[in-house]
Amino acid sequence: MEQRSLSSLLMLNRALARALPNSTQFDVEHCFEAVIQAVKECFISDAIALLLYQNNKLVPVAISGLMPDVLGRHFVIDKHPRLQAISQSDKAVRFSANSELPDPYDGLLIAQEGDIPVHACMGFPIKHQEHLLGVITVDSLNAGIFEDYAPSYLQMVNEALTRHVSAILLTQDLLTKAQQGSHLITELSKGQYEMVGQSLAMKQLQRDIQLVASSDFTTLITGETGTGKELVAHSLHNQSLRASKVFVQVNCASLPETLAESELFGYRKGAFTGANSHRDGKFLLADGGTIFLDEIGELPLNTQSKLLRVLQSGEIQPVGADKTQSVDVRVIAATNRNLLEEVEAGRFRADLYHRLSVFPIKVPSLNERLDDIPLLTGFFAEKVSKQLGIAQLKLSPSLYQLLQSYNWPGNIRELEHVISRAALKAKQKQWPNNIISVDESDCELFKDNQAHHNAQSCFEKVQTSSLAQNSLDLNQIDSLKSATEQFQKKLIEQALLEHDLNWAAAARILKLDRANLVRLAKRLGISVKKSI
Repeated sequence: MEQRSLSSLLMLNRALARALPNSTQFDVEHCFEAVIQAVKECFISDAIALLLYQNNKLVPVAISGLMPDVLGRHFVIDKHPRLQAISQSDKAVRFSANSELPDPYDGLLIAQEGDIPVHACMGFPIKHQEHLLGVITVDSLNAGIFEDYAPSYLQMVNEALTRHVSAILLTQDLLTKAQQGSHLITELSKGQYEMVGQSLAMKQLQRDIQLVASSDFTTLITGETGTGKELVAHSLHNQSLRASKVFVQVNCASLPETLAESELFGYRKGAFTGANSHRDGKFLLADGGTIFLDEIGELPLNTQSKLLRVLQSGEIQPVGADKTQSVDVRVIAATNRNLLEEVEAGRFRADLYHRLSVFPIKVPSLNERLDDIPLLTGFFAEKVSKQLGIAQLKLSPSLYQLLQSYNWPGNIRELEHVISRAALKAKQKQWPNNIISVDESDCELFKDNQAHHNAQSCFEKVQTSSLAQNSLDLNQIDSLKSATEQFQKKLIEQALLEHDLNWAAAARILKLDRANLVRLAKRLGISVKKSI
């Protein structure tokens, strides 16, 4: 072997040695980054990525030279011929400079806008006993730069990379979990629910979930609207001993006050008008599994007392039944309200609050985990690409600055909708190879934010003028009826705005039944919908 290749191989092994886990302080992300640096020292390149295998997908866990949102993307192997070729090979794969196979990183290289031109590309499969653990890809805009390396040298590089990546996974006892990539992206269910994030706040959240998931403790999930409380509930269930059992979700805010008890606990034939047969409630449907009570703070007081009995005795009594029934259900509840304040205001039972909050979990707001925006952006970009039939969706650096400087009152849900709207707007333009680039001109964050502040300012004026004035100009009033309706309309709009467009909360502050408030708003021509 040439002296240059021997020297390069020695350099690679020394660099990889620095990537080996430290027995006293293990950081898997640091180890993966060190692997990337080792490859960087060995090959002149513009982009390097280490991707781990997860259910027929390759998930990036460390990158260099690629847009930061790549860490949030999933590459379906069957849809990316180059990654598929690397995954199916037992040795290093080099692609010719004129290869017609599309590159998975088109539009995602920092050094290149849009479609990647003729370039050099190769990949190393990482396998353990013929099982795919992941791949390492190396790209250079200098076509032909990898052609001089002998196959024997590339094979030794491949073997060295495989040994070190396997050692990292084995050290953290992740070899059996590598197909889920659970150290960076936690699979919350069989393909539908995922939590994405590497920030300190998210790591603490995942530790809290792991701590309480295996127990049967009643758990209260708190956090702002749009932070992902539902995902946490699914994670708690899927990591519990009840994971193979049913998961029943109930939105308490959508339950009419008169039907809440029968929906939760069921009813017997003849219990009330229209009860023509027996019906099992949500708790009985969840027997043996988990019930998730979302927006628990909206539950009527009379139903709260019945829920308290379930938590205390494990028994339910369907409406119209003479006897109670035992149920074996784990209860997970969630709210975006401050339940302690609700208790003090007399709107929530103190004893129920203490029963629910055996182990409280707070989900961080997006403003508390801004470091996760690149990963979340990549994750949503992949999702939107599939929905719109886009080959690749790229976000400009200037848009990244906008996203990371924004306040995010709607949290992750708002981020997803912002990306979806921007992609839809950008898609209207003509783009080569169906690779769409989104910039700040496609994003209406500032406009939406200004509109929100304008509306809030308007309602504040209503509060300080219409509500506070003791005298009115009678000449400007058409009639008492129209003036009253205008006042009602502004008051309802203000209540909705101040309570995040939550109809139940607005009804409570206005001392109206929720259904009556909705009917009144409809009559007054109020059509307020959440924008996140």
